[in-house]
Amino acid sequence: MISLRNTFPEFVLTTKVDDFLNWGRKSSLWYLLFGLACCGIELMQTGGPRTDLDRFGAVFRATPRQSDLMIVAGTLSYKMASRCKLLYDQMPEPKYVISMGSCANCGGLFQKSYSVVKGVDKIIPVDIYIPGCPPRPEALTEGILKIQQKMMKEKLLVKTNA
Repeated sequence: MISLRNTFPEFVLTTKVDDFLNWGRKSSLWYLLFGLACCGIELMQTGGPRTDLDRFGAVFRATPRQSDLMIVAGTLSYKMASRCKLLYDQMPEPKYVISMGSCANCGGLFQKSYSVVKGVDKIIPVDIYIPGCPPRPEALTEGILKIQQKMMKEKLLVKTNA
């Protein structure tokens, strides 16, 4: 009987195709800049040198056609909601959304205002909610790590019945 232990050359990697594709997607996460209010400052801080999202493979993009993650940071008004939906529709599949801050999650301090959407999930589907007013950069970093964990569990090559 031949043992397979140490018979492969050092440069051969064996894995499932889904795991390999998901690892590539997870390691090159491009997020759309969508800072609407004070949470946008925390979003910018998270991309800065102190918390450095680049080490997780997350890089910001200014165009929805190259982004696979939308981070809605701040108060979403009804006037801006149509633009948010348009940008979301322009993103390629698979796409993910993080709702960052109390105002994006449920309207926050401005919940009783007639012009504020009572949560981004009323406009587009949300994958991860990050609470806080404004949330710390570490919380956004954890949200991005949760999105990456979600990506690693997806099956891209399995055909599902619709």
